[in-house]
Amino acid sequence: MKLVNFASLDPSITNTGRKGLSGASALDREIWDEFHADWERLTVECEELRRFLLQEHGQTTSVPDEIGNEVTLTDFTGETRLAIVQQRVKQNFFRRAVLASYRHRCCISGVSDSRLLVASHIVAWSADKANRLNPSNGLCLSAIHDKAFDSHLFTLSNDWRVILSGRIKASKDTFLREVFWPIDGKQIEMPDRFAPDLTFIAKHRCTMLELHASD
Repeated sequence: MKLVNFASLDPSITNTGRKGLSGASALDREIWDEFHADWERLTVECEELRRFLLQEHGQTTSVPDEIGNEVTLTDFTGETRLAIVQQRVKQNFFRRAVLASYRHRCCISGVSDSRLLVASHIVAWSADKANRLNPSNGLCLSAIHDKAFDSHLFTLSNDWRVILSGRIKASKDTFLREVFWPIDGKQIEMPDRFAPDLTFIAKHRCTMLELHASD
């Protein structure tokens, strides 16, 4: 019941018409606001709790590498090593949350091979520290769509449709035409939760328009 109280505070649930329970307290709201506003702290604290529970049960503690494979670490000493561990934990948290939300499928092409999937940031990692781990700042894309999106060769409208840049539309490259021209105006597959935040979408769209204003 406590979890369903929290569900009543989650926009990804309430925006679908579901309500959760009405018994959320002021403290529930305080806890929700505190952690929802600080994804980095939430991620690190969750991983520390997970590691503690695993060690309590005699299980090996591991951290993910860049693509999510578990790597066992026997030495957690040293500030540098701790920083590397935390960075990997944060990146893997974002990847797992985004890919799971999109059912491990590229939201444009439908590709489902995990080796070809990227948890792509809508607003770049370096541009918004507060939301770099927010799953609503992510899209599940194939590697080529991720690279194009990151390069602002296409963006999205407020109704989740692909908007190609003038550069892509004018391209003479046969491969780019075959891959990107058919998706112009196509609506992305929406996630089960953590829908892309329209504020982030608008920022990405404005950046593309500024970069390609002369196209």
